[in-house]
Parts: sequence; structure tokens; C-alpha cells
Amino acid sequence: MGNRDTRVRGIAARAGGWSARHRWAAVGIWVLFVVLAMGLGSAAGTVELKDSDQLSGETGRAAAIAEDAGIEEPAGETVLVQGRDAGVKATSTEFRAAVDAVMKAVEGTGKVTNVASPYDTDTISKDGRSALVQFDMRGDAETAGERVEPVLKAVEGVQKDHGSVLIEEIGGASMNKTFDDAFGNDFKQAEYSAVPVALGILLVAFGALVAALVPVLLAITAIVATMGLMMLVSHIQPMDDTSSSVMLLVGLAVGVDYCLFYLRREREERAAGRDPETALRIAAATSGRAIIVSGVTVCVAMAGMLFTGIATFKAMGLASLMVVAVAMVGSVTVLPAVLSLLGTRVEKGRIPFLHPDKRRKANGGSGNGGSGNGRSGDNGSRFWTSVLRVVLAKPAISLVVAAGALLAIAAPALGMKTQNLTLDQEFGDSLPIVKTYERVNEAFPGGSDPAEVVVKATDINSAEVKSAIADFREQAVSSGASRGPVEVKVHDAQNVAFVYVPLVGGSNLDKAENSLEIIRDEVRPATFGKVDGVEAPVTGQVAGSKDFNDQLVSAVAPVFAFVVVFAFLLMLLSFRSLTIAITSIVLNLLSVGAAYGILVAVFQHGWGASLVGAEGVGAIITWLPLFLFVILFGLSMDYHVFVVSRIREARMRGLTTRDAIQHGVVTTAGVITSAAVIMVAVFAIFGTLSMQSMKQMGVGLAAAVLIDATIIRGVLLPAVMALLGERNWYFPKWLNRLPDLSHDESPEAVSSPPPPAVEGERVGV
Repeated sequence: MGNRDTRVRGIAARAGGWSARHRWAAVGIWVLFVVLAMGLGSAAGTVELKDSDQLSGETGRAAAIAEDAGIEEPAGETVLVQGRDAGVKATSTEFRAAVDAVMKAVEGTGKVTNVASPYDTDTISKDGRSALVQFDMRGDAETAGERVEPVLKAVEGVQKDHGSVLIEEIGGASMNKTFDDAFGNDFKQAEYSAVPVALGILLVAFGALVAALVPVLLAITAIVATMGLMMLVSHIQPMDDTSSSVMLLVGLAVGVDYCLFYLRREREERAAGRDPETALRIAAATSGRAIIVSGVTVCVAMAGMLFTGIATFKAMGLASLMVVAVAMVGSVTVLPAVLSLLGTRVEKGRIPFLHPDKRRKANGGSGNGGSGNGRSGDNGSRFWTSVLRVVLAKPAISLVVAAGALLAIAAPALGMKTQNLTLDQEFGDSLPIVKTYERVNEAFPGGSDPAEVVVKATDINSAEVKSAIADFREQAVSSGASRGPVEVKVHDAQNVAFVYVPLVGGSNLDKAENSLEIIRDEVRPATFGKVDGVEAPVTGQVAGSKDFNDQLVSAVAPVFAFVVVFAFLLMLLSFRSLTIAITSIVLNLLSVGAAYGILVAVFQHGWGASLVGAEGVGAIITWLPLFLFVILFGLSMDYHVFVVSRIREARMRGLTTRDAIQHGVVTTAGVITSAAVIMVAVFAIFGTLSMQSMKQMGVGLAAAVLIDATIIRGVLLPAVMALLGERNWYFPKWLNRLPDLSHDESPEAVSSPPPPAVEGERVGV
């Protein structure tokens, strides 16, 4: 093949060309950026999200009242003392001895205060077999989980000396410790597994160690740089562990994908006979452009999370947006420099029988590169060539069958139920504290997660307010919302009182939310509502779950509109086709809908739940649907932009639309398969973790990427484009005044014998 001079336009082409010419400068600037970002971030430190930052609705107002009053509620802990058989009751000598021993042991740690006997607080179950020793952890409630270990050990020691009773601790601090330990262990497992898995798949895809290491190293440096940037940004928008974990997940996925797209195109052009310099310029102008379009689209999608108004989502959105932007910039700047430096050395460390040269010889290939005339060539795929032959022969039938299958998969999503998962739903039977949680709720319904009414008045000790509190306590029980005991803690100096109401329903959130509605809509107006100047927002775990859910529901419309409209505009400006912009949005929505359907079928209805260890969850965690929509809508654009760019490139070179579809899908099949396998494998790792919320995220992401890379890109996209024919390139004249972001293609982009069109002639696309 000739190596004619190739003049290219566009940001990606110019960036790639500059980096290839100034290789060491580009690498040095990247390394300096990563080091500076991490160094400055480490020096600045991280501002972490507080629990109060994440609250909304009444729960947020309750937290604000306590904060304004300077009241810091300690983390409450409870020790359940329960007779092992019906004969051992709270009145028995051995039971009293166990209670006394528990109180003495926890006080002896010096970590607790306000230790209360169940005989003084009347926290003894109706059957007399169970009692609760209650106390508070000293110090900041948000960090109490870090200090609770000695107390847990002390309680365990009492259990060893009192075999006739069961003695177990539970509370805010111990549950936070359990959650943090499980969360940390899970993500260590995911982090340690994700990189080796990605590297292993890349070794198979490239057949050479150096070529496989380049994408992984780019992704890792992008993640490291983003960690530093997150620390700096946290001073404006506080971050949390979840945002860091999501950043790692997204960063590894897109970082490897972008590099993979670039590297495979450069290799393809060299295999077609291009010299390394020309091959690199073509990769910059084509795959580099696709990376920028995809990256900007993903960033826009991630920015949608900022519209939720929820601190956790804003943190996740910013973290994801930053890592995608950093990976995108690295892919079109430092990557060309690295490839230019390596040259043919990128093929070092060849693995026998895995390298493409070996596979071509085994298949009788000639070593020509991708074909521009619609045939598969060596870079194509026999499987997808066969599939496309059927799809393009019967596009209408293929469309109906594939779309029907995805709609059927998506159907269960119509009955989706979302809620914050309770401890037993989150961890199942994998942790001992779950059994404790269930036993406390059985003996004291709602006692482990009571509703909390924060009462603020001008004079908390006035006769009217005292009467209202007394009436509230009585009506909370008489209304059926609580079985008591309803406890009150008054802060005289701040004119604030906390009323604790165990809700009927306990760990069953549906029933507990019904009880909450009675408290909020009936009991509160009938008592506190009659006193002027009194505020009484209701908070607690059940209230927090409901308020969070309500806020997410209200955020769906603006987030959905923002992501869809901006993605549509980006596709319209990038491909100069109204048809492609519309079909891109529809296909992506169909992919997201199918992922929702799988989530509901597995985790809510339990179909095949045993395969992923998700029996008995019965709901989708509240934050996941919106999170998945944003992430999937962004990530699915990776494949879509890459395939459509290749199709458009071939069409501009003069191929018919049908041949361009064949060429675009088949020549990208290998790289998309490799990229999809990496994403599915990384996401599937999260499906193996112990926390159900992480399982749901992993299964949802993995299923959606698999569907997107196969049914959507391999069947639906070519079927739709084949049916539309030349209408794929429809662009109304009145839209011509819009900015043109489409002219980055290299005139040498298709490495095949020139098609019938005149060299350099533009086709009206």
C-alpha cells in the first residue's frame, strides 16, 4: 500500500500529530500531570461527605435543626440479652447477672456513656425472654465505628461466661463497622481482581505483552491522576468511598477501551501496509476522533448526576466525569507518543498462537488489513460476517426479532420496586450481625431502627409542648404505628427534644413505611400540629429511605432530559445526521431498559437469583436505576460511536450504505468484542461481592454491556441502518448553520483498494 501524505483535521488528529512529533515532551507532560495531581491532592487532603450532607426532605431538616442547635447525637448501641430457652426470662437470677455483667463490661472499656439497664428503661420484650442494654459511644457519631471494637470484644467476653443466655451487640457504630469492613474487603477483592483480569483479556486480544500492558498502564495513570483531582475537588464537593469506587470502575473500563480502540486501529493500518507514522496519523484522525466524541458524550451523561441535588450522586458524577475526561485526554495525547516511541516494539513479548499474525496464518489469511469493500478481511470476524449476512438479507425480520426479545427482557422493569436495603437484605445470612438484627426486630419490632421526631419549639418545657409530646407518645401507640416504648430525650438549653418511636413493621420496609405515614400524616398533625411555632420533622432509617427515594423520583425527569438532549445534540453535530442521532438515542434507551428488566427479574422476582447469591432481596436499591441510566447511557456510546464512525468513514469513501454497514460492523467486531469482554469481566467481579447493592450494580452493568455489544451493535444497528438506507444520512438544510464537528476523518482512513468514487470526493452525508 502507498504511504501518500495524509492531511488531517480535527482536535484528535492535531493532538496525535503533535504528540507523535514531540514524543518525549508529550510523555513528560503526562507524567508531570499525574505526579502533580496526586501530589497536590495528597497535600490538600480529602473532605469526606458527612451523613447530614446526604439527607433530604424531612430527614435533612431534622439534621439541620440538630446541627443548628449544636447537638451532636452520639452513636447508640444496644446489647440484646435473650434467654436461650423459654424458661430463662428477664426475672431469673442468671438473666439479671448477665445484664449486670454486660453493663459492667461495656463501662469498663471507657468508650461508652449513658449505660442504661433494661429494668430502668422497660426495654423488656412482651414474652419476657429478651431485654436491651442501651448505651452511647463517646465521641463523634460518624467515626464511632472505628472505636467500637473494644466494646464488641467486651460483650463477646461476657457471652463466654453466661451460656444460658444469648448476648449480642448491635447499633449504629457496630453496623457501620460491619458495613465498612464488608465494603472495604469487597472493593479490595474487586480492585485486586480487575486489573489482572483486564490484562489477561488484553493478552488474548493482542497476543503481545507490551501491547497488552499499554492500555492497562494508561488506565492506571488516569485513575491515579483522578484520585488527586478528587482530593482537590472534595473541598468544593465532598467525596466518599462510593465515589472513589465508581471512579475506579469507570476509569478502568473507559481507559482500557479508549486505548484499545486506538491501538487496534493503528495495528490494522500497519497490517494493511502503512508505515508506522502514517498508521498513527490515521488512527489519530479516526479512532482518536471517535474517542473524543464518545468521551464527551460520557462526560455529559455523568454530569446528569449533578442535577439530582443529592450529595452522593453529585460526588459520583464528578468523580466519573473527571476520570473519563482524563482517560480521554490521555488516549489522544500521551498514547500516540508512546506508540510512536515503541514503534514495532509494541509487538514485543509475543505469545505463541495468540498473536494476530499466528491467527492469520492459521486461518490462511494474507495479512492485508481491513477491507474497505464490505468483505471482512483479516480484521473482521467470521462469526459476525455470518450474522451480518443474515441481518442484511432480512433486516426487517432481524429488527422485529431482536427488538421484540429486548422488549420482553425489559418488561419486568415496569414493576420495579426501589428501596434502601435493610441490613438483612444487603448481606443475607453472610454476617452474624444480620441474625442479631433479625432477633432484635422480632423481639422489639422497629427497635433497632426507630423513627426519630426532632421537636423544636420556642420553649420546649412549656405546658403546651409538654402536653403535645405526651399526646404524641400515646397516639403513636394507639394508632397502631408503634408498640412502644416511645422514649423522649429533652435538650432544655437548645429547646429541642428527640422522640424515639419504634415502628411496627421493623425490618419489613413496606410495613414500616406504612407506620411512618401514620406518624407523619395522622399522629403528628393531631398533636404537634396544634401548637404554634413547633417544628417536628421525622427522621430515622425508614424515613431516610423514603425521603431519598422521593428525591430521586423527582430528579429522574431533569436528569433524563439533560442526558438525552445533550447526547442527541452531540451525535447530531458529530455525524451531521438527524437519523443517526435519533436512532442512537432509541437504541441506547432500549439497552438500558433491558438491563433494568434483568435486574428486576433476578433481584426482585428472584429468577435465577441463586446463580449470583441474591435470594430473598426482593427490591432494587434506591440509587441504582438512575445511576445505571447515566453510566450505561454514557458507556454504550463507546461502541456506538466507534461503529457508526467506521460506517460513516466507509460511506464517505464511496461505498454504498449496505457495504459501509458490513465494513463498519465487521472491521470493528474484534476490538468491540475485546472491549466488551473486559468491561463485562470487570463489572462481573462486582457481581461476586457480598453486598447485594454491589451485586446489583455489577450484574446490571455487565448485562447491559453484553447486550449492547452483541444484540444492539451486531443486529439492531445494522438492521435499522439497512432498512433506512440513504435516509441514514438525512440532515435538513435548515440545520446546516449548526457547528460542524464531523470533519476529522482522514482521506486515507479506509485501507483498501479505492472504491469507485472519485478520490477525495465527499458524499452527502
